[in-house]
Amino acid sequence: MSVAFRRESDEEHLEPKFELPIPAGPNLVTRAGKALIETRIAALEAALAQAATEDAEAIRRDLRYWQTRRTTAIPTAAPEDGSAGFGTRVRVTIGGKPRTIAIVGDDEADPHADRLAFGAPLARALIGAEPGDVLPFNGRDDAIAVLGVEPIDGA
Repeated sequence: MSVAFRRESDEEHLEPKFELPIPAGPNLVTRAGKALIETRIAALEAALAQAATEDAEAIRRDLRYWQTRRTTAIPTAAPEDGSAGFGTRVRVTIGGKPRTIAIVGDDEADPHADRLAFGAPLARALIGAEPGDVLPFNGRDDAIAVLGVEPIDGA
């Protein structure tokens, strides 16, 4: 029989399991973001203690990701001047529709809940804005009207 048709084991044909990608740039976190990281680590450590051997490697990989995120976390406060920036909640109208957008770290981001990572295009457009500003976005000069800015973690 030709070597091309032999199969030594199923293991040699499995896809490699890569590490979870770390987002580029600084790991800015709010207080809630820091707590999220600690919660994920505690849950993964508990799951690892209970895991079957075949599940343990995936849990260890996730745990390495979150431990790296804890080590590299940079707690960051909202800008003191009252402008929109990391750690702020910005009330805006976009295309005439009101929205409240929180500018947070990569691990806290949830676009469906209007929690945008500070590197997202809309978040970058808002950074530095103050109440009353009208901002360009997506090819329109008056796409965003800023109504208010408040820190996420309180004053």
